[in-house]
Amino acid sequence: MARSEAPRGALADGLWLPMITPLQHDRVALDTAQRLAAHYAAAGVDGLIVLGTTGEGGLLTDSERSMLAAAVLEAVDGALPVIAGVGGVATHAVCDQVRKLDRLALAGYLVPPPYYLRVSDEGIAWHMRSVAGQTGKPLMLYNVPKRTGCTMSPELVWRLAAHPQIVAIKECDPAGLRTLAMQDRIGAFCGDDASMLDHLLRGGTGIVPAAAHVRPELFVRLLQLARTGREEAARALFRQLSPLIGLLFAEPNPAPVKAALALCGMATAEVRRPLMPASKTLVAQLDAAMALLPPAAVARAA
Repeated sequence: MARSEAPRGALADGLWLPMITPLQHDRVALDTAQRLAAHYAAAGVDGLIVLGTTGEGGLLTDSERSMLAAAVLEAVDGALPVIAGVGGVATHAVCDQVRKLDRLALAGYLVPPPYYLRVSDEGIAWHMRSVAGQTGKPLMLYNVPKRTGCTMSPELVWRLAAHPQIVAIKECDPAGLRTLAMQDRIGAFCGDDASMLDHLLRGGTGIVPAAAHVRPELFVRLLQLARTGREEAARALFRQLSPLIGLLFAEPNPAPVKAALALCGMATAEVRRPLMPASKTLVAQLDAAMALLPPAAVARAA
């Protein structure tokens, strides 16, 4: 049966937004990050994730990572939890990231397997347990095979869930998500935006949609409709969101998300090299797709 509550009371279910890292002339724009964090908190998201894939975490220095996490925590001021992405090739470097961030009031960490190495299940398990050993805070695993080169199977995830700090997973493989969502050993969060409605309608209760940067109240509404059994209304809203969701992943993340936020006047479109900005063609398509979304007043009244 589907999960109905967060395991062990940690990393509550709902919509966790994987925040971008706003940049201005290749410097982290902390004031913009704080405005965005406050905006998303006011829109009703349940948590924020900083320094993840969408946050260009792997391209930031240690000092930038710490400053950004601290700024976002200050902006939300305890109104909602914030977790930080920690990832890399070398386990010792990831552990060092955790030790440096652990002085902050973070709610936990988002942890993918080591990149590039294509390590075995035992290697992944060793890595995750090593990271957990650096903190008393909970971990959300992050299964994203197309980026890491290795896969955490549901069987491995269930083994790791025996660790008291490993309480959730952001699962980007739809097949794996379907399996993980039908148990209560670990919180299963949808990390594939195109699959989020199917996940919710099957009883899933956690999503991590990068697309929710744009019109977050619509994604909060989608979650509410699914939770309250209003399937047809949820499907109708998702049909309206789907063209935008597709465009936001048409080029490497987070360039399209940042382009959309720039069109809204909420942040610059700047990404850190070697990432490149969204193409002019895609920017025009994003502008047209956003114009077709329900007006804010309609979304609130639905």
